[in-house]
Amino acid sequence: MAHRDRLVQAGAALARHGLVSAFGHVSIRDGADTFVITPPTALDAFTADEVQSVGLGVTELPSGTPKEAWIHHEIYRRRPDVRAICRSQPPVATALASAGVAVRPIHGQGSFLGAEVSVHPDSRLVRDQAAGTALAETLGESASVIMRGNGAVTVGSDVESAVALMWVLEASAQLNATAASVGTPEPLSLAEQEAWRSVAPELLARIWLHVSREEN
Repeated sequence: MAHRDRLVQAGAALARHGLVSAFGHVSIRDGADTFVITPPTALDAFTADEVQSVGLGVTELPSGTPKEAWIHHEIYRRRPDVRAICRSQPPVATALASAGVAVRPIHGQGSFLGAEVSVHPDSRLVRDQAAGTALAETLGESASVIMRGNGAVTVGSDVESAVALMWVLEASAQLNATAASVGTPEPLSLAEQEAWRSVAPELLARIWLHVSREEN
């Protein structure tokens, strides 16, 4: 399937699971120095023809791209391992960041996100290159970052993994919220986390099949 068609499928899946509303964007690395990204519209309301291409050497974003495309630009520049990026507004994960409650791996799939999901402290929209750089630095080598008051970002080896990780982030946040409401959440041991991470590609593929079943 072409990159542009995969973005249409990814956007529809995110919207159907309530991970985006009027806002959000998804991208795929397209060669060494370019990425393709969804247009600035609802992610279940665009066509493959509206997908835009952005070069990694630009100093101004092309017309027709989201103004927060700097998030994608700066992560791709710093992370050659990243092949796709998902930017959305998972409600529980966003709420926990605002409440100062960490999202930690208290179930197996939560281990895919690392020992604790970092929170980017600046809630303003990422609409220039410097802000994109700051967010990419908060993400570091992780698979996800929550933007305080402004949603989250996940990255993956392909767009299917990036979307699946966003679903995992929100599921993990929901479990952390429930556990924190009745007691003290206890993260999995480091050995348990490593065991789960070793099977992440297999399970993320299964999660993608679940979240995209109506789009396949």
